[in-house]
Amino acid sequence: MKVSMKNQRGFTLIEIMVVVVILGILAAIVVPRLLNEPEKARRISAATQIRSFEEALGIFKLENGFFPSTEQGLQALVEKPTVGRIPAHYKDGGYIRKIPLDPWGQPYLYLSPGVHGEYDLFSYGPDGESGGEGENADVANWNLD
Repeated sequence: MKVSMKNQRGFTLIEIMVVVVILGILAAIVVPRLLNEPEKARRISAATQIRSFEEALGIFKLENGFFPSTEQGLQALVEKPTVGRIPAHYKDGGYIRKIPLDPWGQPYLYLSPGVHGEYDLFSYGPDGESGGEGENADVANWNLD
């Protein structure tokens, strides 16, 4: 009994090797740039985390009709709040697993209602102080690129 190989699909070893080489080339270009600019990498990481929080906050509001209060904070995305307005349709397991610290080891700050929108979500950056310019500038949901 012969088995026909015509109908089988998959990647050949050469195709896989080409993809690995392309990924290697991209890594060789990108990684040194980030290693030479660690502060830029931290700022990108903070912006990415803030965008992730925004996604979770959007789902929280969609399901419950409001954003968590300042008092409830971002922790409301991890576990159902027990203070303030209690969400009636809180998702089992929360909206994210845990609230990480910002890349400089400090907690993210959350205000709801916010000064710049429905909520403000930000990190004071490397200097740990409000404001700043250049590398010391705050990373905030209202000024992300």
